Amino acid sequence: MKRVLIVDDHPLMRKALRALISAQPDLEVCGEADNEPEAIDRFRHCRPCMAIVDLSLRSGSGLDLIKRIHCVDEHARILVVSVHDDALYAPRAIEAGALGYVNKAEPEERILEAIRKVLQGKIALSASTSEHLIRRWVGKRPAPDTMVEKLSDRELEVLELIGQGFSTRRIAEHLRLSVKTIETHREKLKLKLDLPDGSALARYAAVWEHEQSESGATDDPIAG
Repeated sequence: MKRVLIVDDHPLMRKALRALISAQPDLEVCGEADNEPEAIDRFRHCRPCMAIVDLSLRSGSGLDLIKRIHCVDEHARILVVSVHDDALYAPRAIEAGALGYVNKAEPEERILEAIRKVLQGKIALSASTSEHLIRRWVGKRPAPDTMVEKLSDRELEVLELIGQGFSTRRIAEHLRLSVKTIETHREKLKLKLDLPDGSALARYAAVWEHEQSESGATDDPIAG
């Protein structure tokens, strides 16, 4: 039996993934977590054959988690299943160490196919995401479509949390960083996004987060 660890902050999504995996004769769920510290603890305890990770967690960062898992096991096989935009987040997840990226809006068969590919050590990506990565890696990456693509992984996470209405202190607690560090990231965001002040940043982040949520909306049950 191939053991799978599920890391997602939505109970319904974890339930859907558990049902999908448990229905397979050769797969079993060995543990679940909804935040970064708990996920590392579960990974160390059950030593899964692969981990399914969402990028948005109750606390911590999905991208950070991928990197930390590789510190525990450099050969770890990780599949990201998320609602975030593939073009923007999939390259970051792969560079962090994931072997695959699937949107939660995909049908169960596609998610299961990705799980099996990652278990075999293969890359599991959509055709469009694969092309985007190839261009990036061979030095022919197209110019960013939006200013957001210029942001670092951490800056992107901070922008997302600002858009969700998190205060600076709450962002610091969520990402387990200092308030001063988050304030520095906010300043960099204003500079990179060409925004005059904190209020403009908050408005920009709220609109961007709303657009991300709308693009990731789905009626598929597995999306939670």
